[in-house]
Amino acid sequence: MQSSGRQAEAPGRGPRVLVVGGGIAGLGAAQRLCCHPAFPHLRVLEATARAGGRIRSERSFGGVVEVGAHWIHGPSQGNPVFQLAAKYGLLGEKALSEENQLIETGGHVGLPSVSYASSGGSVSPELVAEMARLFYSLIDQTREFLHAAEIPAPSVGEYLKKEIRQHMAGWTEEEETKRLKLAILNNLFNVECCVSGTHSMDLVALSPFGEYTVLPGLDCTFPGGYQGLTDRIMASLPKDVMVFNKPVKTIHWDGSFEEASAPGETFPVLVECEDGGCFPAHHVVVTVPLGFLKERLDTFFEPPLPTEKAEAIRKIGFGTNNKIFLEFEEPFWQPDCQHIQVVWRDTSPLEDTAPKLQDAWFKKLVGFWVLPSFGASQVLCGFIAGLESEFMETLSDEDVLLSLTQVLRRVTGNPRLPAPRSVLRSRWHSAPYTRGSYSYVAVGSSGDDLDLLAQPLPADGRGAQLQVLFAGEATHRTFYSTTHGALLSGWREADRLIALWDSQAQRPEPGSELGSAPPVPGSRGGWPHPFL
Repeated sequence: MQSSGRQAEAPGRGPRVLVVGGGIAGLGAAQRLCCHPAFPHLRVLEATARAGGRIRSERSFGGVVEVGAHWIHGPSQGNPVFQLAAKYGLLGEKALSEENQLIETGGHVGLPSVSYASSGGSVSPELVAEMARLFYSLIDQTREFLHAAEIPAPSVGEYLKKEIRQHMAGWTEEEETKRLKLAILNNLFNVECCVSGTHSMDLVALSPFGEYTVLPGLDCTFPGGYQGLTDRIMASLPKDVMVFNKPVKTIHWDGSFEEASAPGETFPVLVECEDGGCFPAHHVVVTVPLGFLKERLDTFFEPPLPTEKAEAIRKIGFGTNNKIFLEFEEPFWQPDCQHIQVVWRDTSPLEDTAPKLQDAWFKKLVGFWVLPSFGASQVLCGFIAGLESEFMETLSDEDVLLSLTQVLRRVTGNPRLPAPRSVLRSRWHSAPYTRGSYSYVAVGSSGDDLDLLAQPLPADGRGAQLQVLFAGEATHRTFYSTTHGALLSGWREADRLIALWDSQAQRPEPGSELGSAPPVPGSRGGWPHPFL
């Protein structure tokens, strides 16, 4: 059903706005809208019992661990997450220092403190450094094809492999060293899979890869937990804005919906929840993860999304990167160790062998980062991406603990290495309202698809404007996969609504006076009681 462009948005009333999803994009949009006098009637519908989305800090091992987002990538003045965290006093002295903000990492992961081989014992740091220099110089090259007339390969992975084969022709070492070099490179491919949130770099499109923008600053963490940031944003909202445990089933748009408490008033959108509750609204900001959108594409919108937008959702990549935390009573690593690399000697990025997941899932684990000491607990955090990561989610804690104990005993060459005391892991692929970790630009897609996903509905300009808006990391063309991309996208959509309201407030309808309209019927903050 079609409805007119300005129903019930008379000045003084303000439109009803719903934000679907309480991650940093949704919270950012809500905070921005709540600061504007035109939006007193706002609700954030969050499917789970907590806010923060893929920012999730948990108290464990006597400290705080990040089950979700780990670092601020590029903590410098151009990063809104860094600015907000600094304003709220959530960062340490080093992270705030000008020196830290000026470091250019190129988006590359630093060298490991120690590198262990699957044969037992450590790998030459010089060999690891040599292969890292080669790999990251090639990664830098992959960013140069954005406007190229000809693309040498469809994917980042295929380009890297082609270049490595050429470099191999100049290797003069004995066969065993050559194989070790390839094994180190294989680990770096797996690290890049974690960075890109993909199963394989063969799935990541080469041409648009350089569009992702790396900000200056050495990546930093939150001493008290990343969730401190989303908690502070949430605390700034009026108390009745957040509605928890309210999963949305279907967003009905481009309609003319009424409700008993507001006779004669129509709304272009109706948000139907899993529990049967319905929220009529003028505007809905959808901030759910792309993985969820992919899974629910056929049922989440009624009428269905325009073909081009649905196609963009299908084409953009969305993969899994998980963490496995291992708690030890005593560290087996050196006091100054920060990052342990694990190199499997029998692997090579040039070979497409795919052993059974149950036999070799742990070979995709790139290694471990040493977390700051939690008193009596010593904790390692391992990263693993792709199908192996998703398989790991199906295993029991006991199975994961056993497998990784065997891995650590094997690579350290110490068969009596004490087993970890406990394990904790993320399961982002299994999470029903997330279904993965973050987005990447897949082969067959481009930055245009992210822009297309970000476009509001209706796209043709007919009927009520800005009925359904889209935010979230997968809608940011240059900062996809990051918390700052997500936050900026939430602000973008809030600003889009504010601009619409401001333009309408400057064009009063004939016979109306600014500020003279009564409040929305059924007020209580603009939302009728039954839905709260």
